[in-house]
Amino acid sequence: MTHWKRLFRLTPVAGLLALGATGAAHAADSATARMIAPDGAPMGTVTLAQTPAGVLINAQLSKLSPGGHGFHIHENGNCSPDFKAAGGHYNPTKKAHGIANPQGRHAGDMPNIFAAADGTANAEILNPGVSLTAGKTTVFDANGSAIIIHAKPDSHAADPGAGGRVACGVIEK
Repeated sequence: MTHWKRLFRLTPVAGLLALGATGAAHAADSATARMIAPDGAPMGTVTLAQTPAGVLINAQLSKLSPGGHGFHIHENGNCSPDFKAAGGHYNPTKKAHGIANPQGRHAGDMPNIFAAADGTANAEILNPGVSLTAGKTTVFDANGSAIIIHAKPDSHAADPGAGGRVACGVIEK
């Protein structure tokens, strides 16, 4: 492994270690979503870790079509039968849709992920609008939450336009 690849891999860990005692207390709060295709085939894992700045989300995915995909937290921790049970985007603060929307964004709105030609996608996203701890923005409310990957990229505007749901995973402690 080259020096730069090692440095790149160590930098996020070093950054989390640099958070100090306060960060260490929050870093213990973590969750996982095992992503599945509509036919139940595994498509990878999304891990979530509470930090003082929000929830750090790490996606390691496979079997996606190459290109951009909408990547969201949805309001219900249920993927069956066809991922529609996951409901809409997680939105505890009742904001508008879209990262670029001047009226705000849903807590579940996140940047698109991009799959390589071989269908793999790796992403690291910080979502300051959600929490793994108790409170109004926790993804562990009464009905839980899920991660959904869409067929097309999200527009980041009022109309998402991200198409159908191609992967789902319930967020679990």
